[in-house]
Amino acid sequence: MHASLPAEPQAAPGKHDADIERLFGAGGPLGPAVGSYKPRRSQTEMAKAIAHAIDSQTTLIAEAGTGTGKTFAYLVPALMWGGKTIVSTGTKNLQDQLFLRDIPTVRAALQAPVSVALLKGRSNYVCHYHLERTLQNGRMTSRDDVGHLREISRFIKMTSSGDKAELAKVPENAMIWNLVTSTRDTCMGAECQYYQDCFVMKARKEAQQADVVVVNHHLFFADVALKDTGVAELLPSANTIIFDEAHQLPDTATLFFGNTVSTSQILELCRDVLAEGLAHARGIDWAKTVTVVEKAARDLRLTFPQDIVRLSLPQIAPSSDFFPALDTLKDELDGMVAVLETQAERAETLEQCRVRGVELAQQLSGWKFDPKAKVAAGEEAVFWVEAFSSSLQLHKTPLSIAPIFNNQREGTPRSWIFTSATLAVKNDFKHFSEQMGLTGEPSHTWPSPFDYGQQGLLFVPQNLPQPNSLGYTDAVIDCALPIIEAAGGRTFFLCTTLRAVKRAAERLADEFKQRGLNYPLFVQGDKGRTELLDQFRAAGNGVLIGSQSFWEGVDVRGDALSLVIIDKLPFAPPDDPVLAARIEVMEKQGKNGFMHHSLPEAIINLKQGAGRLIRDEGDRGVLMICDPRLISKPYGKRIWQSLPPFKRTRDTAEVVEFFRNLPARGA
Repeated sequence: MHASLPAEPQAAPGKHDADIERLFGAGGPLGPAVGSYKPRRSQTEMAKAIAHAIDSQTTLIAEAGTGTGKTFAYLVPALMWGGKTIVSTGTKNLQDQLFLRDIPTVRAALQAPVSVALLKGRSNYVCHYHLERTLQNGRMTSRDDVGHLREISRFIKMTSSGDKAELAKVPENAMIWNLVTSTRDTCMGAECQYYQDCFVMKARKEAQQADVVVVNHHLFFADVALKDTGVAELLPSANTIIFDEAHQLPDTATLFFGNTVSTSQILELCRDVLAEGLAHARGIDWAKTVTVVEKAARDLRLTFPQDIVRLSLPQIAPSSDFFPALDTLKDELDGMVAVLETQAERAETLEQCRVRGVELAQQLSGWKFDPKAKVAAGEEAVFWVEAFSSSLQLHKTPLSIAPIFNNQREGTPRSWIFTSATLAVKNDFKHFSEQMGLTGEPSHTWPSPFDYGQQGLLFVPQNLPQPNSLGYTDAVIDCALPIIEAAGGRTFFLCTTLRAVKRAAERLADEFKQRGLNYPLFVQGDKGRTELLDQFRAAGNGVLIGSQSFWEGVDVRGDALSLVIIDKLPFAPPDDPVLAARIEVMEKQGKNGFMHHSLPEAIINLKQGAGRLIRDEGDRGVLMICDPRLISKPYGKRIWQSLPPFKRTRDTAEVVEFFRNLPARGA
């Protein structure tokens, strides 16, 4: 009996069904607007279900296989009947794609008179005040910075949005951006002389007035946590909220519903206190005031000798220097705040430093040693530390975000749509809906229109060692080389760790050289993601080696990609303190942490990686999963049954034959 499963979202015909049939049908307006558009049954049915959820102000969890056209399936009903709509997607790149390409296309096809705005986090907008200050101070760290700064000064005179994505000449990750954008801490607000021209304020105002606002998940949840991104002002009036790439929500929400304080934040504050103190309050020994705090912050980092470490509070030995060092930092920071209290009225910037100091001190005092301490929503939290080469972060992470997110959704009735290609494990949405507090809400899967049996092959090689054995990556590469050669390059090599990426890059560079294989190699980290992908597409026979950031949100159609290799099943590392705590709670409830959490999580992740292969009706290719557990473990079957229904083989010769029979390139 499946009594607990919610009914399909569209039992009775919805009132917009006929309109949707017409809009998505063969003679409808979408065809001429898109050019290559073909009606797809699953797209039309998904659009009906979304229109129904919008109409009845209910929730819908909608999984749509690759190629369904889910973007149009939610945009058409949203633009026609959604009222004030917020669309939230996974990344800034996808945001730009929706705003610049997809929404204008649909809006023009439907001739829908809706206004659209794009809203990003404040670090994406040039700040007049900080640009001016940087030009005056000339605090350049490199020659590149000087050139970049010149470009930004020119850009600010011509741009209407101030969005750094528009300035292609300055790389997105250039250090200079930190000096010419504001943070919540360093924004002068209404006191600022440039307030009338502020790009952040302008973007928020446009968002308030627009019918459709495109945001990203980070922004959405940062706002819920910090009330600093303008989404809080949008939510009350929104009728429809659509989360695309919704499989990312549990991780993003966990990130923002928690609390993190870092020694680098404290060191930045010290730097600003010294500069502002010397400028506005000469009578104080600022160097001394600041130095003791800086020393305490650095000493706290040094209580962990290793370079990179992640430990939960109970894993830190009670005798560790960490505890006294943390107390010292709290005391010294309080001392600096006390000095700031006496000087704050001398300048707005000093008052700002005082406020930052008070906030950091509060966050530190919230880092208590009672592991059973509760967070605001009455849920237990995990306290853990993460050390990087020069900083230490103290995290307080809720064990479950469901109650916090449910609070968000209470109040005004509105429609909430969650959509992605990967939300279910073999048509079961329980894992996602429990994480998000959506238990009992209607959910539905629409299958991909692709013919996976014909278009693809799932290959699991034989005789590989266990994934935790020494030399595993080398064994994978030995297996992969003949397959990469058969595919003529055109490969994504997806690894679960950065160490594997590094090893694979070294080995493949050597092997290609020795065998005289002229396949260009693209390695994550060598360049930005977008640049690597553009070069990979252009090469036509490249091999791209990447980890997590290439498992999803990457679209390479056609001949450039015919082989996706996955080195091992993407189980979360067992030393992750939050995962360990969540599993401990499940085991106490009598559940099996592996089956209830780790496995469904890995399956959803693997479905994302597998989804890179077939992106189009004409795509053909091989998905090579190298992990022997897919065959040897009892749970292996559950995994491959959740993947697209490829034809399956364990025979290398069959794979080579598959590539031999592919139509000629470009034919």
